[in-house]
Amino acid sequence: VQHYDTFFYPLDSVSQWNKIYGSRGFLQWQCVVPAGERGEVMKEILARITQSGFASFLAVLKMFGSVPAEGLLSFPTEGLTLALDFPNEGAPLYKLLDEVDGIVIQNGGRIYPAKDARMSGETFRRSFPKVELFEKFVDPKFSSSFYRRVMAGGRELAPDAASQAFQTAI
Repeated sequence: VQHYDTFFYPLDSVSQWNKIYGSRGFLQWQCVVPAGERGEVMKEILARITQSGFASFLAVLKMFGSVPAEGLLSFPTEGLTLALDFPNEGAPLYKLLDEVDGIVIQNGGRIYPAKDARMSGETFRRSFPKVELFEKFVDPKFSSSFYRRVMAGGRELAPDAASQAFQTAI
């Protein structure tokens, strides 16, 4: 038995854990692969990441249950979810993540937008096919960099420009 803080927030016990990634920070990436061939798909994803030479300091693998999500843009679906944190290496990392996004999408999976910093509009729409139904609920005056990037058809900033903008902001 332990306190919920230490169980749910283990990184809070590591002082300044975010500095492990260096001054460029890190990118989070998470996918869910539906039940079925999920083991083989995860092996393919991990093999591709291993071949790239990139490594994640933090990885979380979980099973999502069969309770259907009611939201039009809900991420969870029955299957296996993998979350990884990568040091931000700019364009080469973006290229790798685009490749593993493709593996996920080809196998009926989804990329988690709440942890996203660079997915394409096509990947978003293929991850969430009900987005057109959702759009009628969007305030026409609403704008965010994520929404402009995934719904306006392009990346708002190139990977290195995004890193530079972040560095300038801090």
